[in-house]
Amino acid sequence: MSDNIQKVTVLSKTTWTPNLFSFTVSRPDSFKFTAGQFVRLGVNPSHLNYYKQQGNLGDDIADEEIFRAYSIISSPFDEVLEFFSIVIPDGAFTSQLQYLQVGDELLLNTTPFGFLTLARYQKPLPKDLWLLATGTGLAPFLSMLQDLKTWEDYEHIVLAYSARSLEELAYIEKIESLQQEFGSLVENPAKLTFIPIVTREPVEGALAERLPKLLLEGTLQQRAGIALDIDSTHVMLCGNPDMVEDTKEALKALGLVMNRRGEGNIAVENYW
Repeated sequence: MSDNIQKVTVLSKTTWTPNLFSFTVSRPDSFKFTAGQFVRLGVNPSHLNYYKQQGNLGDDIADEEIFRAYSIISSPFDEVLEFFSIVIPDGAFTSQLQYLQVGDELLLNTTPFGFLTLARYQKPLPKDLWLLATGTGLAPFLSMLQDLKTWEDYEHIVLAYSARSLEELAYIEKIESLQQEFGSLVENPAKLTFIPIVTREPVEGALAERLPKLLLEGTLQQRAGIALDIDSTHVMLCGNPDMVEDTKEALKALGLVMNRRGEGNIAVENYW
């Protein structure tokens, strides 16, 4: 095992739907990251209690370590690390990870990756922050919203979170508590506007179309009460690759530009 790979212990697990779950693991003392970054987690199915209890692995379960990228939900200052996962039935990693139990051991590559961090923005200066997510793409934004600096630096924060059904809108209670829990600790904090989006069933209070359409029609901006402005807007995208690509093009059509070398409005993460 290389020096930057450490064992971590599963501390809790939350099942949101049959295909969505969250879990927390112990945090190595020396591990540091910036809100918005991701890490590589590793699993060996033969080390999971679920398979130990079966008595054998079976022909379709490999006795090998498998690593995948996961954005961190936790604040950079939390004592534990939290992750949000989807179950891909035929996926070599998540099809095993869904059987996690408290006490299981995972492997953590302690080198953080990714540039979906607020530090990447040099121009325009912070004012309006738009966080646009689908599914588990919510994770890095929750981390940012548990960092006091985010609340200090911006005037307005819009979190638009899209899922197919109401039950797939995870972390709603946590989102609704963020303004009080973190904004209240800052003098003149940003105002958070949360916009839920559910695309495959009618839900009272939620928008119903895909993010690109909502942006191009102006519906999202109207709900947020803030315009998209090339001189004051930072936009971050994370989630389904099709959403990221289509939303990026919609934002460009509205006059915003990609963030390169610290300048520009639109930032995305490409680790899928």
